[in-house]
Amino acid sequence: MMLKYLINHQNDELSPNFNIGYSSFKNIETENLIGISIGDCDIAELEDQHLITLIINKDQQAFKTLVELYSNRVYNTILGFVQHHEDAEDLAQEVFIEVYQSIHKFKGESKLYTWIYRIAVTKSLDHLKSKKRKKRFAFLQSLFGNEGTELITDKPHFDHPGVLLENKEHAKVLFYAISKLPENQQTAFTLSKIESLSYQEIAEVMQMSISSVESLLFRAKQNLQKLLKDYYENNL
Repeated sequence: MMLKYLINHQNDELSPNFNIGYSSFKNIETENLIGISIGDCDIAELEDQHLITLIINKDQQAFKTLVELYSNRVYNTILGFVQHHEDAEDLAQEVFIEVYQSIHKFKGESKLYTWIYRIAVTKSLDHLKSKKRKKRFAFLQSLFGNEGTELITDKPHFDHPGVLLENKEHAKVLFYAISKLPENQQTAFTLSKIESLSYQEIAEVMQMSISSVESLLFRAKQNLQKLLKDYYENNL
């Protein structure tokens, strides 16, 4: 599906009307990009740096290509954190807006997709922190009987597009347990087990050593085993 976006050339910023439809995040197939060209260059042969240079020069087709290449992974990564489809779509758009506005700061010290992942993870965690603050505030208001106050609760039902239908019930419990992990453990586990990143890639995204990633994953698995054990003991 064609991605919809508007770029304001006069201000060199993305227009407020910038929009990437939800279906774009679900149905992108990067294999279809082969054979499409930007100027005289075949997309399949473009190096990251070449694509970055084109985007810095406000090449709309280059930016569209970047969105098509990474939108599916970015959306699914965010969805694994926030567990809400509409929030994930909004945050994914924010990620690409930031990528467009900040790509000139990319130093090439890591792979481009690693840098994009880092932005996606940061925005996801900031969103979750904001939700927790709102939940605490709503709870305090409810104690004093403020009218119109509605408590924000955890969503008990959630579907991730990467989960097979027959596994969805177990996946709902697992995603809920993941959301209860400490932030670093949640990040490492999500990138490893849901996004299938290597330890090296996770280390680059989280800006830590591989041994630290291994330690986080070990503790995450231990905590998840306890959380899941407690859940099933209390709900079966």
